[in-house]
Amino acid sequence: MNWEQLLSLKRQGDTSKRLRVEQDDTRLGFEVDYDRIIFSAAFRSLQDKTQVIPLSKTDFVHTRLTHSLEVSVVGRSLGRLVGKKIIEKYPYLKEVHGYHMNDFGAIVAAASLAHDIGNPPFGHSGEKAIGEYFSIGNGQQYKEHLTDKEWQDLIDFEGNANGFSVLTASRPGIEGGLRISYATLGAFMKYPKESLPKKPTKNIADKKYGFFQTDKDFFNKVAVDMGMLPNKSGNDIGFERHPLAYLVEAADDICYTIIDFEDGINLGLVSEDYALEYLIKLVKDNIGVAKYKTLTTKEDRISYLRALAIGSLINDAVKVFVDNEEAILAGKFPFALMDKSQYKAQMDDIINLSVQNIYQSREVIEKEIVGYQIIQTLLDKFITAFNNKYDGKASNYDALILKMLPEKHHLEKEGLYERLLHICHYVSLLTDGNALELYDTINGRKTT
Repeated sequence: MNWEQLLSLKRQGDTSKRLRVEQDDTRLGFEVDYDRIIFSAAFRSLQDKTQVIPLSKTDFVHTRLTHSLEVSVVGRSLGRLVGKKIIEKYPYLKEVHGYHMNDFGAIVAAASLAHDIGNPPFGHSGEKAIGEYFSIGNGQQYKEHLTDKEWQDLIDFEGNANGFSVLTASRPGIEGGLRISYATLGAFMKYPKESLPKKPTKNIADKKYGFFQTDKDFFNKVAVDMGMLPNKSGNDIGFERHPLAYLVEAADDICYTIIDFEDGINLGLVSEDYALEYLIKLVKDNIGVAKYKTLTTKEDRISYLRALAIGSLINDAVKVFVDNEEAILAGKFPFALMDKSQYKAQMDDIINLSVQNIYQSREVIEKEIVGYQIIQTLLDKFITAFNNKYDGKASNYDALILKMLPEKHHLEKEGLYERLLHICHYVSLLTDGNALELYDTINGRKTT
C-alpha cells in the first residue's frame, strides 16, 4: 500500500481524484467529514446510548456520545503524531502532493468520531440481542430463505458493519449517505471483510466483519480504489487494514480501558485504592508528586491520573505504529497496536478489574436484561408487520405498528434479507430511551 492512494479525498459519486494541493485549507475535505458526522442524526442519538451503564441518569457516566468525542480527541493526537513522522519519512507527500501532518489527525479524528455510530441501544448486549433474535428466537424461521452470508450478517449483527451502512447507504434524494472521503472510510474499516468466513485467521482484521451484503459492492470499490491489499480468495471479500484503522482502534482501546475504569471508580464500583494501584503503574515515570498532593478530592486525583495515563498510552501507540509502519503498509502486521504496547500487562489488569467490578455489576446486568427484552420485542413486532405488508396480508394492528416508523424508514424493500436488515437498522438507530418508550407503547403501558 502507498500513502498517496490511502489518503484519498475521493467521495462516493466522484468520477475523478480530488487532489490535496487543490484543497482549500480553510475547508479541508477530511474536516468536512468530521462536520458531516457530528451534524448527523445518527451521531446525535449517541447522547442517549449506553457506553457502560445502561439507562444511567448519573451525570458523570459516559454515554456513547461523550465516549466517541473523547476517542476522537485521542485519535486526532495519534494521527497528528504519526503524520509528523510519516511526512518526515516521505517528504514527497508534502512537497509534491501537499499533505500535512494535520491531515492524518483529521482523518483519524473523523473516523474515531464515527466508530460507534452503528451500535444499537443498550451497549454490546444490543448487538447480541439482535443476533439472538435470529439464531435462537422467532427470527429462526427466515434462515432457509437466505444465503449463508446474509444469515451470518443477521445472527452476528455487527455495529461496525451497521456504521458503514449509516455513513454510506443511499436513500431517496440522499445518494451516498454522508458522502465521507475514502480515506476516512478506510480508517473507519477496522474489520475489512464480510461476515463469512468467520474468524478465518488470528489476524486482528479478521476478528469481526465490516459490511453487510447490501454494502459489499461499494465497500469493495473503496478498498480497491485506495490500494488496500486483498487477503481472501474466490467469492469471499476481505482486505488487510487501512493503516490509519490501527490508530482508530488504538484510540478506542485507550479510552474504554481508562475512561470506563474512571466511570467505575466514580460510581463506587472500583475502590480508589485499587484505582491508584493500577493507574500509577501507567504513569509512574511522569507523575508530578507535588501536583498530585495538592488534589483534595477523589474525582480530581483520578482525573489527573487518567490524563497522564492516556498521554503515556498515546505516545506508546505512536511508537509501535512508527516502528512497524513498513510491515503495516505491506499487510504484515496482524495485531492491534495496543497488543504490542509496553503497557499491555497493565491495560489487561485494568480491563480484568473492570469486567469483574463494572461490566458484570448487578446494575449493568439488570439493564442489559431489560435491553434484550426491549430489542427482541421491537424486532418481532416490526419485522412481522413489515413482512405482512409486503405479502399483502397486513392486519390493522400491523398497519398501526408501521405508523410508528419514522418517515425516512417508510421504504419499499423487495427482498426478505433487505426487509429484515432494514428493520434491524431502524431498531439499531433508536436511543435507549426511544426504545424503552416504544416498547412501553407497544405493550400498552403508555397511553398518553
